[in-house]
Amino acid sequence: MNSSVIHPKVGVGEKVFLSIGSNQGDGRANINDALRALSLMDGVDINSASSFYLTSPVGMDTGQWFLNCAVEITTLLSPLELLDRLEEVERNMGRTQKGELAPRVIDMDILLYGRSVVLHPRLSVPHPRMEQRRFVLEPLAEIAPDAVHPVSGATSREMNERVAGQQSIRQDASPHW
Repeated sequence: MNSSVIHPKVGVGEKVFLSIGSNQGDGRANINDALRALSLMDGVDINSASSFYLTSPVGMDTGQWFLNCAVEITTLLSPLELLDRLEEVERNMGRTQKGELAPRVIDMDILLYGRSVVLHPRLSVPHPRMEQRRFVLEPLAEIAPDAVHPVSGATSREMNERVAGQQSIRQDASPHW
């Protein structure tokens, strides 16, 4: 696969949406720890975070449900620099493999990076499966209902309505960092 980035705005402070999830140990503590690490990164500002959502695992043969949230950040980091930093946080928290459909202490994914489309062997943005996952779309629609998928043109609210039949349970608590 050739790597390419289509119309990025790196260096001017890009609005980025992340999905953060955990299904090992204390999910709330894990997500809050990841957010604290994110808040300490140079070139990253956390703007908002959704409520916690408890969801059944998708595509995984495990009984351990996930706790998920969506986060809006502004960053001066390029998509790959941000990915490197997120993966560093995951490793520091005990995650050993990325991309495995297995339980994990923390999982941090870049959903949208402004209106950019990123095609790289290590990273695809928008996230290639976000349109099929309520556990991603429901928290995203909570904090950014009008966020637009740069390929389909659909808003997060519209995408969430399309997957409304999937299981998701909203939690009252919100993350803190």
